[in-house]
Amino acid sequence: MCASLVAQNLEPQVDEYLNAQIKLGRFSGAVLIAKDGKVLLSKGYGMANHELDVPNTPKIKFRLGSVTKQFTSLLIMKLEEEGKLKVTDPVSKFIPDYPRGDEITIHQLLTHTSGIPELLALDGFEDIKRDPLTTKELIDFFKNEPLDFEPGTKYGYSNSGYVLLSYIIELVTGKSYEEFVTETIFIPLGMNDTGMDSQSKVIKNRADGYFPAGEGLINAPFISMTLPAGGGGLYSTVEDMFKWDRSLYTGKLVKKSSLDKIFTPYSDSGKYCYGWIKGEDFGHVCFQHSGGIEGFVCYDKRYVDDDAFIVVLSNYINSPVKDIAKDLAAILFGESYELPQAAAVADVSEDILKSYSGIYEIAPENNLDVTFQNGNLFVAPPGQPPVQIFPETETDFFVKAFKATMTFVTGEDGKVSELILHMGPNDVHAKKIK
Repeated sequence: MCASLVAQNLEPQVDEYLNAQIKLGRFSGAVLIAKDGKVLLSKGYGMANHELDVPNTPKIKFRLGSVTKQFTSLLIMKLEEEGKLKVTDPVSKFIPDYPRGDEITIHQLLTHTSGIPELLALDGFEDIKRDPLTTKELIDFFKNEPLDFEPGTKYGYSNSGYVLLSYIIELVTGKSYEEFVTETIFIPLGMNDTGMDSQSKVIKNRADGYFPAGEGLINAPFISMTLPAGGGGLYSTVEDMFKWDRSLYTGKLVKKSSLDKIFTPYSDSGKYCYGWIKGEDFGHVCFQHSGGIEGFVCYDKRYVDDDAFIVVLSNYINSPVKDIAKDLAAILFGESYELPQAAAVADVSEDILKSYSGIYEIAPENNLDVTFQNGNLFVAPPGQPPVQIFPETETDFFVKAFKATMTFVTGEDGKVSELILHMGPNDVHAKKIK
C-alpha cells in the first residue's frame, strides 16, 4: 500500500485516539509517525498557549527533557572518533578533583552505572532549581554526595551523570554544550527548530507547559533551564526529531561503529544503551526514551528493523506519552489497542468523602494530602498542586488527568487506615497519619 493511502487510513484512527485522550485532559501536543522514510502523519493537538488561544502544530517547539540524552551520547561518540576522549576514560582525567573520579568512567556515566546519586532526588534541589547555576556550579552542588553503589556494579538512573558528561564535553572542546551540539548535530541536519531552552531568549513558536490542578490547569512551575544541560535542556519539534531519526541510519554525523556502540544494550545496565533504551512492541524491536521536565513530557521510538519512527511531544506534564507512543505504534502496525476512557462516576455520600480527608504518608516527609472541597475530593501529590479524584465505588477512585486509580482502606475499627495508589507496575501504600 502506498504511503498516501496508509496515511489516509492512519489519520482518522490517530485523531479518534488522541481526541479521547484530550477529552480526559491527558494530552496536548504534537505527534509524528513515519515509515520507510516517509511521514505518514505530522499533526498538532490541543493548545500551545491556553491564555492566548495558540494551537499546537508540528512547528511548535517543546522541551525534550531526558530525550536530550540521545544527543549527548552522540556528541561523546564524536569526540571519541576524534581521539579527544575514550569511553573508558575516568572522570578524573577531565575533572581531577571529582571525588572518586578515578573509579568512574565515561561509559558508566552514559549507562547510569556510576553510582552517582540522582540530582533531582537530592535534599536541597528544590531550593536551587530556580537559580541560574552554571554546569560547574551544579556539579559542585552534588559532587560530594556519597555514591549510591560502587561504580559499575548496578544500574541507577542519574541525571547527575549526564550533567557531568555535558561539562566534560565543554572542557574537551573549549566550547559551550550549546555551541558544540549546534555545530555538530543541528546545523548539519538542518534542525533549525531545535536548541537549548532558555528563559531569557525569545524563542518563536515555543509552547508553554502546564500542570493539572483542581478541575483545570495551571502554568508549570519555574525551573532554571541552565540546570538540565545535556541531561534535559533541549527543545525541538516533531519534524526536527524526524530529521534526527533519519540521520541515525547514516554515517553523516558519526561512523557506523559509533552508532553500534550507541545502540548496544550493556549488561551492566540491563536494556540501557547510550542515551537510548532497547525495547520491543508487538514483536518489533525498538530503541526509545522518555523525557520529562516542568510542564513537558515526550517519548520517541525508533523501530529500526521496520524503518518506522514515532515521536510524541506534549506540554501537559500528566500526559501518558509512553502509552500514547505504544498505542500509536499499534495503529501503525495494525495491532489492537484500547481507546482511553474514564470510568463512570459513582454517587458517594459527602460523609464518606469527608472521611477520606487527611494526610497519607508514603515515606517520611513524603505525603499525599487528601482534601474535601465543595462536595469533591482532591489529592495533592508531593510538591504538586491538588487534582480532583472521582469515585468509581465507595472506596475506589480514579484521576481523569492521570492514568491512575486509588483505593481507600478501612481498618477493623471502621476508620480509614491507608490509601493504595495504583499507578504503574507497583502499588504504593500510604498510611493515614492525620
